[in-house]
Amino acid sequence: MSVAAFRAELLSVPEDPRLAGDAAVRHHRDGLLVVEDGIVAAFGDHAALAPRYPGVEVRHFPGKLIVPGFVDAHVHYPQLDRVAAHGEQLLSWLDRHIFPEERRFADRAHADGVAAFFLDELLRNGTTSALVFATVHAASVDALFEAALARNMRVISGKVLMDEGPEGLRDTVASGRADTEALIARWRGRGRLGYAVTPRFALTSSDAQLEDAGALVAAHADVLMHTHLSENTGEIAAVAQRFPHAADYLDVYDRFGLVGPRSVFAHTIHVEERALARLAQAGSGVAFCPTSNLFLGSGLFDIDQLDGHGVPAGLGSDIGAGTSFSLLATMGEAYKVSQMRGHRLDPLRALHLATAGGAQVMGIGARVGGLQPGQEADFVVLDPAATPLLARRASGAALIETLFALQILGDDRAVAHTYLAGTCAWSRDGTMEATPCTTR
Repeated sequence: MSVAAFRAELLSVPEDPRLAGDAAVRHHRDGLLVVEDGIVAAFGDHAALAPRYPGVEVRHFPGKLIVPGFVDAHVHYPQLDRVAAHGEQLLSWLDRHIFPEERRFADRAHADGVAAFFLDELLRNGTTSALVFATVHAASVDALFEAALARNMRVISGKVLMDEGPEGLRDTVASGRADTEALIARWRGRGRLGYAVTPRFALTSSDAQLEDAGALVAAHADVLMHTHLSENTGEIAAVAQRFPHAADYLDVYDRFGLVGPRSVFAHTIHVEERALARLAQAGSGVAFCPTSNLFLGSGLFDIDQLDGHGVPAGLGSDIGAGTSFSLLATMGEAYKVSQMRGHRLDPLRALHLATAGGAQVMGIGARVGGLQPGQEADFVVLDPAATPLLARRASGAALIETLFALQILGDDRAVAHTYLAGTCAWSRDGTMEATPCTTR
């Protein structure tokens, strides 16, 4: 048995503070995290736990804060090279910037190179689990899964279903099903990988393909359904024109069996009360993607509206419309969006959304997100003194002030180390290591 211990300030928010209050928070100013064979064995006060583990090597990170690994609930790896593409809103942005880029993923070597850089960038920003869009090409999923398996990352992805897409990015109902079934069979049970049936959005699939996507979800109890919903007013108008008999955008998916407890909908900005009630009833989850929504001018996510209906949410970077891989920065932008909506997003709740909340939305909440005993030991060592301004702001500050400063002023520079299953996967000097990181 391999046992390791890590000493630092510890913070985890495995439950939603909006519902559980102070009981949602696990905090130890001088804490000890003990990991046995990649699984959390103990999380608590150093003075209380240390005598239980005599002789175990302790890696001490004085002045640092250990939190669960970040969970990105919506991100597009093939859009990596189109981050910061100027001048468009959603539909024209897709046509001008994204679809030409995604055609390049017909080349497996290209997909391999992007997947490797993408996953390393996630780790550099402290993200240890992610729900990831690939492209219409089955090999784009193979490239991502092979790279994730090599790094022991928890990644969920799937081939995009898109039989009414642009030239060079179309499949068919039959090929989409065959590729999806083959990918599920090829990757099921390997490492920490999971599959998501992935219709891009309602406008890029025929009725027959949407129906078949629903059948795929029904046939495989271990897969998610991952798509986009009500992101942009122009998109919503186009969906209403295409599906005139649907009650609303969500109802389009519902008619094809795509709304359920394993469904994750990105964006969900412009949503009617009926649809919110249906999301809650179905147990579906939502990914809040503030940097993307601001960059494309899509709108302001209303977390109060979702809370009122009990719809669960996580945070998504949504690279490449999103502008930062950092979920610290994403938490900061979520705060600003909420301010514009008249809601003050609590820093502890923001951390929950970026960790356990996202994990719960993705159906992996029992495994990651809370650093609770029995969970996989994915965690991030944060440095509140990573920049001169952060150091000055956090000096002598209470936990909540320090956490909020990290969310507003922090980014990848605040990540000192990223651990996967108790083994260091990234250090701030950029070295990818197979052995535990040294202290800094």
